[in-house]
Amino acid sequence: MNNHYNLKKKVSVFTGTRAEYGLLFWLLKDIQSDTDLELQLLVSGMHLSPEFGETYKQIEADGFNIDEKIEILLSSDSAVGTAKSMGLGVLGFADALARLKPDVLVILGDRFEALAAAQTAMIMRIPIIHLHGGEITEGAYDDAIRHAITKLSYLHGTSTEEYRQRVIQLGESPSRVKNVGAIGLDHLKRSTFMDLDKLSKSLDFTIKKPFFIVTYHPVTLCDETPEHSFQELLGALDEFPEHQVILTYPNADDGGRRIIPMLEEYATNNPNRVLAITSLGQVRYLSAVSHADAVIGNSSSGIIEVPAFDVPTVNIGIRQKGRLAAKSVLNAEPNQTSISAVIKVALNRSYKSIGEQVHNPYGQGDTSGQVLKMIKTLHFEKSKTFFDLNLQK
Repeated sequence: MNNHYNLKKKVSVFTGTRAEYGLLFWLLKDIQSDTDLELQLLVSGMHLSPEFGETYKQIEADGFNIDEKIEILLSSDSAVGTAKSMGLGVLGFADALARLKPDVLVILGDRFEALAAAQTAMIMRIPIIHLHGGEITEGAYDDAIRHAITKLSYLHGTSTEEYRQRVIQLGESPSRVKNVGAIGLDHLKRSTFMDLDKLSKSLDFTIKKPFFIVTYHPVTLCDETPEHSFQELLGALDEFPEHQVILTYPNADDGGRRIIPMLEEYATNNPNRVLAITSLGQVRYLSAVSHADAVIGNSSSGIIEVPAFDVPTVNIGIRQKGRLAAKSVLNAEPNQTSISAVIKVALNRSYKSIGEQVHNPYGQGDTSGQVLKMIKTLHFEKSKTFFDLNLQK
């Protein structure tokens, strides 16, 4: 005889990076506290790597039980290494999902680890709810990965209506695609942010000047070498000696590891001005954003979350090319002259009228509840009909 516990819907959630976990935080809390649902957490990728801060420890410190740890990262910095990591991921995810037997798997975004998890779940006939589909980032192979995960998934929660339409264009039925907004914005309504004093103590680094937050990831779909572009960025930062700098580590994409020694050397040479840190964690990161003069680099957070704080973003190069962006997102070429010029525009706030509140196109911070409803009302049909736009006219 089934008891109430066995009737719970088992919801697996995948996370492979600090950034994606930070975005999923409130959804994880909501699933965890819902009496009709059982949270299963699959943790992989950078979370398990000492090189990238072993951020799985933060997940546990936040009160979550990790049901499966899937090791996939090789000590490599090449496309071949990334492809082999995906293969290891498929092997590990197959065993993990066979043990967990979830009713649904939630995947956010566009990373190679997520693709490995998605293709495994699809073959095992586990329905996938995909968040942040339909977006465009022409400078990274994440772009193709995101669209591939869309086709492997059953339900879709997009961050804007334009992206919802693009997922439908990919052949997904409108009834299975919902514009829920950007889930990271739930932090704006639900998290408590630190003041500068508390932030300084938490970082063990005294913030006593205006500061920048800098996060730079490799651009994986062009000839732009990460070392050259990052050196140009550091040169631009040198032109603003009155600003302190919080430098976060890059992702585990091919080329990312080559940036780390440069980042660490820059911090070592500027001990009172520059802090290098593997991971801030989402609340500490957004707390820092709220006090920063600008966020600089090429991370998606600069496009999606930062404008909600009315803080300018200096977006470098083509990695995020194609994403919808607020007018506070200022684009720079990956060279020192351009980056420096755009930082000056960011600092004088000349991109907007005096007193103007910048509109963020990514929602209102009420996404988790909408995704929870998608999970609870899911009725999975193993055969998924292709929605052909031409046949609808």
